[in-house]
Amino acid sequence: MQGLILTAADRRPAILAAAPRRWQARIGLALLGLLAACAPQRTAMAPPPPPPPPVAVEAPKPAPLPEAKQNRVALLVPLTGPNAPVGQSIANAATLAMLDIGSANVNLRIYDTAPGAEAAATRAIGEGARLFLGPLLAGDVRAVTAVAAAGNVPVLSFSNDAAQAGGGVYVLGFQPDQAIGRVIAYARGRGIDRFAALVPAGVYGQRAQAAFVRAVNASGGRSTAVVAYSREPAKMLAAARQVTAYDTRARAGGAPTIRPDGTVAPGAARLAPLSFQGLMIADSGAAAVQFLPALQRFGVAPGLVVLLGTELWNAEPGLARTPGLKGALFAAVPDGRFERLAERYRAKHGTRPSRLASLGYDSILLVNSIAANWPLGGAFPKAALHAREGFAGIDGAFRFTPGNVAERALEVQQIGAGGIVTVSPAAKSF
Repeated sequence: MQGLILTAADRRPAILAAAPRRWQARIGLALLGLLAACAPQRTAMAPPPPPPPPVAVEAPKPAPLPEAKQNRVALLVPLTGPNAPVGQSIANAATLAMLDIGSANVNLRIYDTAPGAEAAATRAIGEGARLFLGPLLAGDVRAVTAVAAAGNVPVLSFSNDAAQAGGGVYVLGFQPDQAIGRVIAYARGRGIDRFAALVPAGVYGQRAQAAFVRAVNASGGRSTAVVAYSREPAKMLAAARQVTAYDTRARAGGAPTIRPDGTVAPGAARLAPLSFQGLMIADSGAAAVQFLPALQRFGVAPGLVVLLGTELWNAEPGLARTPGLKGALFAAVPDGRFERLAERYRAKHGTRPSRLASLGYDSILLVNSIAANWPLGGAFPKAALHAREGFAGIDGAFRFTPGNVAERALEVQQIGAGGIVTVSPAAKSF
């Protein structure tokens, strides 16, 4: 058709000139029709589809190096025996962290401390371990300290026994003195200035008592009573009676205190006022629940004082279902990230992890943050553990004090009718 178009166009003036005038218009219209018929035809096209949305592609994790080019880390936890559930949670969370970060130059191996922590540590060093994560129990920390020191292997323990810290031993566990200091300071800021405490017999209670007295003095408050107790119903009842100064208050109010059969006579309406506004129960949440009937019996009605707890309460979410604890305060590490970790853990393992599982995860994050400066086959760079800005993990910001104890940014939580809520957030960093 290209030839036809060109020929018709070239001859059109001559044809029009030779034809009579009345046909010129008709001939011109015919030629135009012919040209139109021979021209290339255009078909209406649909607009091209929009490009597909970009696909988020996860950055590839570094391929693991051969074991000969990796620094070996030993995780020492109980995998059998009565503490196995906690140890297994820590180990599973540490393994999950290894998968998440894809650390190429760290080789993690897990050892069961239940048959013997010293033997596990000796075996780990014999297999090339240059860093210990764990043990969990204070007794196991003591058992591995000499072995670790002889091999120049630092110990990042999951224990909360600060007395074990020092030299090459670092304590990652949650410290009661930090939690007690944080909640006392918060309560003091809310107008509470008179405090009393119930502390369990034993090492934990002794340290809790010392922390309580320090915190109250540091806040400008006043400690009116500190009573130690054994975890036996009769002795807990006696401790509640003593810390409330029930007999003294009853005499001051003219109320009878004991019936002939030995039971305590009701007389709360005639009791003199309590000497404290805030009562610290430096024990588990379950122990605090045990104290509630006794405290009410001796004139501490619900809501009359503010109950204060320790970091141990953070492992017991069921406390929110206890009406007598409504309004109670305690300090602990933030829970938001742990709950997300717990969801992933449950999806993988079918169970909820121990609250201490975060220590396993965070220990791996800590090691990974330092691993780039850890020469292959060389000593772990302990100096990096004392970085002033600290570290971040599932449990929020933390750093090691000069005494090798993890200092943590804590939040204050309050038990309410609808659950446990944060009333004072933790600092994001140091």
